[in-house]
Amino acid sequence: VEVPRAALIADEIAEVAEFFSFGTNDLTQMTFGYSRDDVGKFLPIYIAKGILQNDPFEVLDQKGVGQLVKIAAEKGRKSRPNLKLGICGEHGGEPSSVAFFSKVGLDYVSCSPFRVPIARLAAAQAVV
Repeated sequence: VEVPRAALIADEIAEVAEFFSFGTNDLTQMTFGYSRDDVGKFLPIYIAKGILQNDPFEVLDQKGVGQLVKIAAEKGRKSRPNLKLGICGEHGGEPSSVAFFSKVGLDYVSCSPFRVPIARLAAAQAVV
């Protein structure tokens, strides 16, 4: 699930899918309309001026992208209760993002190898 439309019609997709893997890097890019190649030109200014709290490619935007993940998870599991849900992307190794994914019922996260220790610790803390 890498585009907002897929998240919004997740119930239909779940009729033929056994799992959802949320590509949060692409979903973030498509939701914000930001190219990852261009954010370096303006994102630091947005953060400095308080337009954004964090780089949304590093810390999940829970109010926007996160809500799309939540909607898709709920709609998907309504159609297919045993649907496996997870994410792939850098958010899978960021502690507050991992906690959010746990809260909305995702089954797994994947991330870059160097982020695995952080992801494991964040996942353990999320269930405590």
